[in-house]
Amino acid sequence: MLPPDPERSMTPDPADPADPADGAGEPGPARERVRPNGGVRPIHLALVVVALLAGAALFLSGFSLGARTAATPGTPAGEEQLWAPFWDTYHAISERYAGGEVDPKKLVEGAIKGMVEALGDPYSSYLTPEEYRQTLQGISGQFEGIGAEIGTKRPDGTTAACSQLGQDCLLVVVAPLDGSPALKAGIRPGDVIDRIDGQSLGGLTVDEAVRRIRGPKGTTVTLTVVRDGGAPFDLTITRDVIIQHEVISKDLAGGQVGYIRVTGFSDNAAVEFVKVLAADVRAGQRKIVLDLRGNPGGFVTAARKIASQFIASGPIYWQEDARGDQVATEAEPGGVATDPSIRVVALIDQGSASASEIVAGALQDTKRATLVGERSFGKGTVQEWQPLENDTGGFRLTVAKWLTPNKRWIHHVGLTPDVPVAVPADTPPDQDPVLDRALQLFGAQAALDRAA
Repeated sequence: MLPPDPERSMTPDPADPADPADGAGEPGPARERVRPNGGVRPIHLALVVVALLAGAALFLSGFSLGARTAATPGTPAGEEQLWAPFWDTYHAISERYAGGEVDPKKLVEGAIKGMVEALGDPYSSYLTPEEYRQTLQGISGQFEGIGAEIGTKRPDGTTAACSQLGQDCLLVVVAPLDGSPALKAGIRPGDVIDRIDGQSLGGLTVDEAVRRIRGPKGTTVTLTVVRDGGAPFDLTITRDVIIQHEVISKDLAGGQVGYIRVTGFSDNAAVEFVKVLAADVRAGQRKIVLDLRGNPGGFVTAARKIASQFIASGPIYWQEDARGDQVATEAEPGGVATDPSIRVVALIDQGSASASEIVAGALQDTKRATLVGERSFGKGTVQEWQPLENDTGGFRLTVAKWLTPNKRWIHHVGLTPDVPVAVPADTPPDQDPVLDRALQLFGAQAALDRAA
Protein backbone atom coordinates (compact mmCIF):
# COMPACT_ATOMS: atom_id res chain seq x y z
CA MET A 1 0.00 0.00 0.00
CA LEU A 2 1.29 3.44 -0.87
CA PRO A 3 2.24 5.90 1.88
CA PRO A 4 -0.30 8.60 2.67
CA ASP A 5 -0.65 11.30 0.05
CA PRO A 6 -1.12 14.42 2.22
CA GLU A 7 -3.03 17.35 0.90
CA ARG A 8 -1.32 20.63 1.58
CA SER A 9 -2.65 24.02 2.55
CA MET A 10 -0.83 27.34 2.38
CA THR A 11 -3.51 29.20 4.36
CA PRO A 12 -2.57 30.21 7.94
CA ASP A 13 -5.09 29.72 10.71
CA PRO A 14 -6.31 33.22 11.51
CA ALA A 15 -7.17 32.12 15.04
CA ASP A 16 -3.50 31.58 15.87
CA PRO A 17 -1.43 34.52 17.09
CA ALA A 18 1.69 35.47 15.19
CA ASP A 19 4.67 33.33 16.13
CA PRO A 20 8.12 34.79 16.67
CA ALA A 21 10.32 34.78 13.62
CA ASP A 22 12.02 31.40 13.41
CA GLY A 23 15.57 31.62 14.65
CA ALA A 24 15.52 35.40 14.77
CA GLY A 25 14.65 35.85 18.41
CA GLU A 26 12.42 38.80 17.58
CA PRO A 27 8.65 38.98 17.06
CA GLY A 28 7.75 39.29 13.40
CA PRO A 29 4.76 39.44 11.09
CA ALA A 30 2.29 36.55 11.16
CA ARG A 31 4.20 33.51 10.05
CA GLU A 32 4.00 29.91 11.18
CA ARG A 33 6.69 27.57 12.44
CA VAL A 34 7.29 23.85 12.83
CA ARG A 35 5.32 22.52 15.77
CA PRO A 36 6.85 20.13 18.32
CA ASN A 37 4.38 17.39 17.37
CA GLY A 38 5.53 17.41 13.77
CA GLY A 39 2.54 19.29 12.38
CA VAL A 40 3.57 22.21 10.24
CA ARG A 41 1.97 25.51 9.51
CA PRO A 42 2.72 27.58 6.41
CA ILE A 43 5.59 30.03 6.48
CA HIS A 44 6.23 32.14 3.44
CA LEU A 45 9.73 32.99 2.41
CA ALA A 46 11.36 34.28 -0.70
CA LEU A 47 14.78 32.77 -0.59
CA VAL A 48 16.90 33.36 -3.60
CA VAL A 49 19.83 31.52 -4.84
CA VAL A 50 21.53 28.58 -3.24
CA ALA A 51 23.34 29.68 -0.09
CA LEU A 52 26.54 27.74 0.24
CA LEU A 53 26.26 27.10 3.90
CA ALA A 54 27.14 24.11 6.03
CA GLY A 55 23.63 23.16 6.90
CA ALA A 56 21.64 24.84 4.21
CA ALA A 57 21.02 24.83 0.50
CA LEU A 58 18.58 27.70 0.34
CA PHE A 59 17.24 28.28 -3.13
CA LEU A 60 16.33 31.41 -4.90
CA SER A 61 12.63 31.14 -4.31
CA GLY A 62 9.68 32.07 -2.24
CA PHE A 63 8.60 29.24 -0.08
CA SER A 64 6.27 28.05 2.60
CA LEU A 65 6.21 25.11 4.94
CA GLY A 66 3.32 22.90 3.89
CA ALA A 67 0.57 22.01 6.31
CA ARG A 68 -0.37 18.34 6.57
CA THR A 69 -4.11 17.65 6.60
CA ALA A 70 -6.24 14.54 6.54
CA ALA A 71 -4.70 11.89 4.28
CA THR A 72 -6.11 8.87 2.51
CA PRO A 73 -3.65 5.97 2.37
CA GLY A 74 -3.39 3.62 -0.58
CA THR A 75 -3.02 3.79 -4.34
CA PRO A 76 -5.18 6.59 -5.77
CA ALA A 77 -8.48 5.31 -7.13
CA GLY A 78 -8.34 4.58 -10.83
CA GLU A 79 -4.52 4.61 -10.93
CA GLU A 80 -3.86 0.98 -10.01
CA GLN A 81 -2.35 0.18 -13.40
CA LEU A 82 -0.16 3.29 -13.32
CA TRP A 83 1.29 2.32 -9.94
CA ALA A 84 1.62 -1.42 -10.66
CA PRO A 85 5.25 -1.12 -11.96
CA PHE A 86 6.20 0.79 -8.81
CA TRP A 87 4.91 -1.97 -6.55
CA ASP A 88 6.34 -4.70 -8.76
CA THR A 89 9.77 -3.09 -8.38
CA TYR A 90 9.40 -2.47 -4.66
CA HIS A 91 8.36 -6.07 -3.94
CA ALA A 92 11.02 -7.52 -6.23
CA ILE A 93 13.74 -5.61 -4.35
CA SER A 94 12.26 -6.31 -0.93
CA GLU A 95 11.79 -10.04 -1.50
CA ARG A 96 14.43 -11.09 -4.02
CA TYR A 97 17.44 -8.76 -3.88
CA ALA A 98 20.49 -10.89 -3.04
CA GLY A 99 23.17 -8.25 -2.78
CA GLY A 100 22.68 -7.56 0.92
CA GLU A 101 20.14 -6.49 3.48
CA VAL A 102 17.46 -4.12 2.17
CA ASP A 103 16.42 -1.10 4.23
CA PRO A 104 12.77 -0.35 3.31
CA LYS A 105 13.12 3.20 4.58
CA LYS A 106 15.96 3.84 2.13
CA LEU A 107 13.79 2.51 -0.69
CA VAL A 108 11.00 4.90 0.24
CA GLU A 109 13.40 7.84 0.44
CA GLY A 110 14.86 6.92 -2.93
CA ALA A 111 11.41 6.70 -4.48
CA ILE A 112 10.46 10.14 -3.16
CA LYS A 113 13.74 11.61 -4.41
CA GLY A 114 13.18 10.08 -7.83
CA MET A 115 9.64 11.45 -8.08
CA VAL A 116 10.74 15.00 -7.27
CA GLU A 117 13.79 14.85 -9.53
CA ALA A 118 11.60 13.57 -12.39
CA LEU A 119 10.04 17.05 -12.52
CA GLY A 120 13.29 18.44 -13.88
CA ASP A 121 12.88 21.52 -11.69
CA PRO A 122 16.08 22.69 -9.95
CA TYR A 123 14.00 24.43 -7.28
CA SER A 124 12.13 21.26 -6.29
CA SER A 125 14.11 18.58 -4.47
CA TYR A 126 14.04 15.91 -1.78
CA LEU A 127 16.08 16.38 1.39
CA THR A 128 17.14 13.68 3.79
CA PRO A 129 16.16 14.12 7.45
CA GLU A 130 19.55 15.66 8.26
CA GLU A 131 19.51 17.95 5.22
CA TYR A 132 15.98 19.08 6.03
CA ARG A 133 16.86 19.76 9.67
CA GLN A 134 20.01 21.66 8.76
CA THR A 135 18.22 23.68 6.11
CA LEU A 136 15.60 24.86 8.60
CA GLN A 137 18.38 25.78 11.01
CA GLY A 138 20.07 27.76 8.26
CA ILE A 139 17.03 29.98 7.83
CA SER A 140 17.91 31.60 11.17
CA GLY A 141 20.64 33.66 9.48
CA GLN A 142 23.66 32.00 11.12
CA PHE A 143 25.54 29.58 8.94
CA GLU A 144 28.68 27.51 8.65
CA GLY A 145 30.14 27.56 5.18
CA ILE A 146 31.86 29.83 2.66
CA GLY A 147 29.06 32.41 2.54
CA ALA A 148 28.04 32.73 -1.10
CA GLU A 149 24.85 32.46 -3.08
CA ILE A 150 24.93 30.57 -6.35
CA GLY A 151 22.63 29.99 -9.26
CA THR A 152 22.82 28.49 -12.70
CA LYS A 153 23.25 30.06 -16.13
CA ARG A 154 23.78 29.10 -19.75
CA PRO A 155 27.09 29.67 -21.53
CA ASP A 156 25.62 32.78 -23.18
CA GLY A 157 25.12 34.31 -19.73
CA THR A 158 21.34 34.00 -19.52
CA THR A 159 19.74 32.61 -16.38
CA ALA A 160 19.03 28.88 -16.63
CA ALA A 161 16.80 26.68 -14.53
CA CYS A 162 18.34 23.27 -15.07
CA SER A 163 18.26 20.07 -13.08
CA GLN A 164 21.73 18.84 -14.06
CA LEU A 165 25.01 20.72 -14.40
CA GLY A 166 27.06 20.38 -17.56
CA GLN A 167 28.26 22.26 -20.63
CA ASP A 168 24.83 23.83 -21.13
CA CYS A 169 24.21 24.60 -17.45
CA LEU A 170 26.93 26.29 -15.42
CA LEU A 171 27.16 26.83 -11.67
CA VAL A 172 27.64 30.56 -11.12
CA VAL A 173 28.22 32.78 -8.08
CA VAL A 174 25.40 35.28 -7.69
CA ALA A 175 27.05 37.12 -4.80
CA PRO A 176 29.40 36.48 -1.87
CA LEU A 177 28.01 37.59 1.48
CA ASP A 178 29.52 40.62 3.18
CA GLY A 179 32.51 39.67 5.32
CA SER A 180 32.30 36.02 4.27
CA PRO A 181 35.22 33.65 3.60
CA ALA A 182 34.13 33.60 -0.05
CA LEU A 183 34.45 37.38 -0.32
CA LYS A 184 37.81 37.43 1.49
CA ALA A 185 39.13 34.68 -0.79
CA GLY A 186 38.33 36.77 -3.86
CA ILE A 187 35.07 35.23 -5.08
CA ARG A 188 33.12 37.69 -7.26
CA PRO A 189 29.57 37.81 -8.65
CA GLY A 190 29.46 36.09 -12.02
CA ASP A 191 32.31 33.67 -11.28
CA VAL A 192 31.65 30.25 -12.79
CA ILE A 193 32.52 27.31 -10.52
CA ASP A 194 34.07 24.70 -12.81
CA ARG A 195 35.39 22.18 -10.26
CA ILE A 196 35.11 21.50 -6.54
CA ASP A 197 38.20 20.01 -4.90
CA GLY A 198 39.41 19.06 -8.36
CA GLN A 199 36.27 17.13 -9.29
CA SER A 200 34.10 17.97 -12.29
CA LEU A 201 30.51 19.08 -11.73
CA GLY A 202 29.19 17.44 -14.90
CA GLY A 203 26.11 15.35 -14.23
CA LEU A 204 25.57 16.68 -10.70
CA THR A 205 22.39 18.38 -9.57
CA VAL A 206 22.73 21.81 -8.00
CA ASP A 207 22.01 20.26 -4.60
CA GLU A 208 24.80 17.73 -5.02
CA ALA A 209 27.24 20.46 -5.99
CA VAL A 210 26.20 22.53 -2.98
CA ARG A 211 26.77 19.58 -0.66
CA ARG A 212 30.33 19.34 -1.94
CA ILE A 213 30.97 23.03 -1.28
CA ARG A 214 29.40 23.42 2.15
CA GLY A 215 30.99 22.13 5.33
CA PRO A 216 31.81 22.85 8.96
CA LYS A 217 33.85 25.71 10.30
CA GLY A 218 37.62 25.34 9.94
CA THR A 219 37.55 22.97 6.96
CA THR A 220 38.60 24.04 3.47
CA VAL A 221 37.24 23.67 -0.02
CA THR A 222 39.05 24.47 -3.28
CA LEU A 223 36.94 25.95 -6.06
CA THR A 224 38.20 26.10 -9.63
CA VAL A 225 36.80 29.34 -10.98
CA VAL A 226 36.41 30.75 -14.49
CA ARG A 227 36.06 34.53 -14.55
CA ASP A 228 34.89 36.47 -17.60
CA GLY A 229 35.76 33.59 -19.93
CA GLY A 230 39.40 33.53 -18.84
CA ALA A 231 41.61 30.64 -17.82
CA PRO A 232 40.48 28.57 -14.81
CA PHE A 233 42.18 29.25 -11.48
CA ASP A 234 41.87 27.82 -7.97
CA LEU A 235 40.64 29.54 -4.82
CA THR A 236 40.97 27.68 -1.51
CA ILE A 237 38.43 28.87 1.05
CA THR A 238 38.30 28.09 4.77
CA ARG A 239 34.73 27.69 5.92
CA ASP A 240 33.52 29.64 8.94
CA VAL A 241 30.44 30.64 10.92
CA ILE A 242 28.66 33.42 9.07
CA ILE A 243 26.26 35.82 10.76
CA GLN A 244 24.53 38.13 8.34
CA HIS A 245 24.08 41.82 9.16
CA GLU A 246 21.26 42.62 6.81
CA VAL A 247 20.67 46.37 7.16
CA ILE A 248 23.47 48.91 6.61
CA SER A 249 22.78 52.64 6.64
CA LYS A 250 24.71 55.88 6.31
CA ASP A 251 24.42 59.45 5.03
CA LEU A 252 25.84 60.35 1.63
CA ALA A 253 26.57 63.54 -0.28
CA GLY A 254 27.15 65.66 2.81
CA GLY A 255 23.95 64.47 4.43
CA GLN A 256 21.80 65.19 1.38
CA VAL A 257 20.96 61.53 0.77
CA GLY A 258 20.05 58.68 3.09
CA TYR A 259 21.52 55.34 2.04
CA ILE A 260 20.14 51.98 3.23
CA ARG A 261 21.54 48.69 2.03
CA VAL A 262 19.53 45.51 2.64
CA THR A 263 21.50 42.28 2.22
CA GLY A 264 18.76 39.83 3.23
CA PHE A 265 15.07 39.63 4.03
CA SER A 266 14.62 38.09 7.45
CA ASP A 267 11.75 39.40 9.58
CA ASN A 268 14.35 40.95 11.87
CA ALA A 269 15.89 42.76 8.91
CA ALA A 270 12.49 44.21 8.01
CA VAL A 271 12.00 45.52 11.55
CA GLU A 272 15.49 47.06 11.54
CA PHE A 273 14.89 48.59 8.11
CA VAL A 274 11.72 50.34 9.29
CA LYS A 275 13.58 51.78 12.29
CA VAL A 276 16.39 53.14 10.13
CA LEU A 277 14.08 54.56 7.45
CA ALA A 278 11.80 56.14 10.05
CA ALA A 279 14.80 57.83 11.66
CA ASP A 280 15.84 59.27 8.29
CA VAL A 281 12.33 60.59 7.64
CA ARG A 282 12.09 62.12 11.12
CA ALA A 283 15.40 63.85 10.46
CA GLY A 284 13.90 65.46 7.37
CA GLN A 285 15.54 63.24 4.78
CA ARG A 286 13.73 63.44 1.41
CA LYS A 287 16.14 61.47 -0.78
CA ILE A 288 16.63 57.74 -0.16
CA VAL A 289 18.88 55.20 -1.90
CA LEU A 290 17.69 51.62 -1.33
CA ASP A 291 20.54 49.28 -2.26
CA LEU A 292 19.35 45.74 -3.09
CA ARG A 293 22.43 44.66 -5.02
CA GLY A 294 23.67 41.17 -4.23
CA ASN A 295 20.62 40.53 -2.07
CA PRO A 296 19.53 36.88 -2.44
CA GLY A 297 16.15 37.38 -0.77
CA GLY A 298 14.48 35.99 2.32
CA PHE A 299 10.99 36.02 3.81
CA VAL A 300 8.13 37.23 1.65
CA THR A 301 6.66 38.84 4.77
CA ALA A 302 9.82 40.95 5.04
CA ALA A 303 9.64 41.93 1.38
CA ARG A 304 6.06 43.04 1.83
CA LYS A 305 6.90 45.05 4.95
CA ILE A 306 9.85 46.82 3.32
CA ALA A 307 7.96 47.65 0.10
CA SER A 308 5.00 48.88 2.17
CA GLN A 309 7.15 51.59 3.73
CA PHE A 310 7.13 53.33 0.34
CA ILE A 311 3.83 52.12 -1.19
CA ALA A 312 0.67 53.28 0.60
CA SER A 313 -1.85 50.87 -0.92
CA GLY A 314 -2.47 48.31 -3.63
CA PRO A 315 -0.75 45.02 -4.50
CA ILE A 316 2.87 44.46 -3.60
CA TYR A 317 2.85 41.24 -5.61
CA TRP A 318 0.47 38.57 -6.92
CA GLN A 319 0.69 34.84 -6.36
CA GLU A 320 -0.61 32.43 -9.02
CA ASP A 321 -1.19 28.78 -8.10
CA ALA A 322 -1.16 25.64 -10.25
CA ARG A 323 -4.82 26.23 -11.26
CA GLY A 324 -4.05 29.72 -12.48
CA ASP A 325 -5.86 31.42 -9.60
CA GLN A 326 -4.27 34.74 -8.63
CA VAL A 327 -4.31 36.36 -5.20
CA ALA A 328 -2.89 39.80 -4.42
CA THR A 329 -0.73 40.56 -1.39
CA GLU A 330 -1.61 44.14 -0.50
CA ALA A 331 0.58 46.82 1.02
CA GLU A 332 0.56 47.05 4.80
CA PRO A 333 -0.87 50.34 6.10
CA GLY A 334 1.24 52.89 7.92
CA GLY A 335 4.36 53.04 5.76
CA VAL A 336 6.82 55.67 7.00
CA ALA A 337 7.94 56.95 3.56
CA THR A 338 4.80 56.83 1.40
CA ASP A 339 4.84 60.62 0.94
CA PRO A 340 5.57 61.08 -2.80
CA SER A 341 7.82 64.05 -2.00
CA ILE A 342 10.31 61.51 -0.59
CA ARG A 343 12.29 60.50 -3.66
CA VAL A 344 13.59 56.94 -3.89
CA VAL A 345 16.21 55.28 -6.07
CA ALA A 346 16.64 51.50 -5.81
CA LEU A 347 19.88 49.81 -6.91
CA ILE A 348 19.77 46.31 -8.45
CA ASP A 349 22.16 43.92 -10.16
CA GLN A 350 22.37 40.28 -11.24
CA GLY A 351 22.63 39.31 -7.57
CA SER A 352 19.25 40.88 -6.72
CA ALA A 353 16.82 37.99 -6.60
CA SER A 354 13.45 36.80 -5.37
CA ALA A 355 12.40 38.95 -2.39
CA SER A 356 14.68 41.71 -3.71
CA GLU A 357 12.86 41.49 -7.03
CA ILE A 358 9.48 41.56 -5.27
CA VAL A 359 10.41 44.87 -3.65
CA ALA A 360 12.12 46.35 -6.72
CA GLY A 361 9.31 45.21 -9.01
CA ALA A 362 6.68 46.75 -6.75
CA LEU A 363 8.58 50.05 -6.58
CA GLN A 364 9.01 50.08 -10.35
CA ASP A 365 5.41 49.18 -11.27
CA THR A 366 3.98 51.77 -8.88
CA LYS A 367 6.52 54.35 -10.10
CA ARG A 368 7.51 54.87 -6.49
CA ALA A 369 11.22 54.50 -7.25
CA THR A 370 13.69 54.64 -10.12
CA LEU A 371 15.63 51.40 -10.61
CA VAL A 372 19.32 51.91 -11.36
CA GLY A 373 21.99 49.36 -12.17
CA GLU A 374 21.98 46.00 -13.97
CA ARG A 375 19.24 43.51 -14.85
CA SER A 376 18.21 41.44 -11.81
CA PHE A 377 18.55 37.67 -11.49
CA GLY A 378 15.04 36.59 -12.51
CA LYS A 379 13.40 34.21 -10.01
CA GLY A 380 9.63 34.21 -10.00
CA THR A 381 8.45 30.93 -8.49
CA VAL A 382 7.31 29.94 -5.02
CA GLN A 383 8.39 26.73 -3.30
CA GLU A 384 6.54 24.88 -0.54
CA TRP A 385 8.59 23.00 2.03
CA GLN A 386 6.88 19.79 3.14
CA PRO A 387 8.13 17.67 6.05
CA LEU A 388 7.44 13.93 5.84
CA GLU A 389 6.47 11.50 8.58
CA ASN A 390 8.55 8.69 10.08
CA ASP A 391 11.81 10.67 10.02
CA THR A 392 11.84 10.55 6.22
CA GLY A 393 13.04 14.14 5.71
CA GLY A 394 11.08 16.44 3.47
CA PHE A 395 10.94 18.08 0.09
CA ARG A 396 10.51 21.45 -1.51
CA LEU A 397 8.13 21.77 -4.43
CA THR A 398 7.37 24.62 -6.80
CA VAL A 399 3.71 25.40 -6.12
CA ALA A 400 3.15 28.92 -7.45
CA LYS A 401 4.44 31.88 -9.40
CA TRP A 402 4.74 35.39 -8.05
CA LEU A 403 4.08 38.41 -10.27
CA THR A 404 4.68 42.14 -9.91
CA PRO A 405 1.77 44.53 -9.21
CA ASN A 406 1.28 44.89 -12.98
CA LYS A 407 1.28 41.08 -13.24
CA ARG A 408 4.67 40.77 -14.89
CA TRP A 409 6.32 37.37 -14.42
CA ILE A 410 10.06 38.03 -14.31
CA HIS A 411 11.19 34.37 -14.10
CA HIS A 412 14.35 33.84 -16.21
CA VAL A 413 13.95 37.45 -17.37
CA GLY A 414 14.68 39.66 -14.39
CA LEU A 415 13.83 43.32 -13.90
CA THR A 416 15.23 45.82 -16.39
CA PRO A 417 16.49 48.94 -14.60
CA ASP A 418 15.02 52.30 -15.57
CA VAL A 419 18.56 53.64 -15.71
CA PRO A 420 20.99 50.91 -16.83
CA VAL A 421 24.56 51.21 -15.58
CA ALA A 422 27.20 48.73 -16.71
CA VAL A 423 29.93 47.92 -14.19
CA PRO A 424 33.23 46.95 -15.85
CA ALA A 425 34.91 43.86 -14.40
CA ASP A 426 38.05 45.85 -13.61
CA THR A 427 36.21 48.53 -11.58
CA PRO A 428 38.37 49.34 -8.51
CA PRO A 429 36.81 48.45 -5.13
CA ASP A 430 36.68 52.11 -4.09
CA GLN A 431 34.57 53.09 -7.10
CA ASP A 432 30.84 52.52 -7.52
CA PRO A 433 29.44 53.79 -10.83
CA VAL A 434 25.92 52.58 -9.97
CA LEU A 435 25.76 54.54 -6.73
CA ASP A 436 27.38 57.51 -8.46
CA ARG A 437 24.60 57.50 -11.05
CA ALA A 438 21.95 57.30 -8.34
CA LEU A 439 23.41 60.31 -6.58
CA GLN A 440 23.53 62.19 -9.87
CA LEU A 441 19.80 61.61 -10.27
CA PHE A 442 19.38 63.37 -6.94
CA GLY A 443 21.65 66.19 -8.08
CA ALA A 444 24.16 65.25 -5.40
CA GLN A 445 27.94 65.04 -5.63
CA ALA A 446 28.84 61.43 -6.36
CA ALA A 447 32.01 61.08 -4.36
CA LEU A 448 31.09 62.95 -1.17
CA ASP A 449 30.91 61.00 2.08
CA ARG A 450 30.72 57.58 0.46
CA ALA A 451 32.69 56.04 3.31
CA ALA A 452 30.72 57.79 6.05
